[in-house]
Amino acid sequence: MSPLVDRLRSSLRDAMLARDRDTAAVLRTVLAAIDNAGAVDTPTGGLAVEEAPIGAGSSDVARREVAGKEIEAIVRSEIGDLEAAAARYRELGRAEEAETLLTGAATLRSLLG
Repeated sequence: MSPLVDRLRSSLRDAMLARDRDTAAVLRTVLAAIDNAGAVDTPTGGLAVEEAPIGAGSSDVARREVAGKEIEAIVRSEIGDLEAAAARYRELGRAEEAETLLTGAATLRSLLG
């Protein structure tokens, strides 16, 4: 896919081996967001039952390729979401949760390279 996705996957593997749940959760979330960006609408929407494709894989559609700049934008968006959530946690007096989110944002920022 892209060097950034490769770094994210490698870091996820490392986090899992280190049993670092917080980092693994952040990396899983951003990788899922990247995968979701490649999803496409299925062309079978709105067909009558008798017109619908039948059988395993009959309605499979190839995913679209997510480009490097789009992947970077998704990661940056995730960083922004984490920082916004951390700010909200701080407002609520939950500093420990805020720090966890900020650590996740810093991890993603470091992987942007």
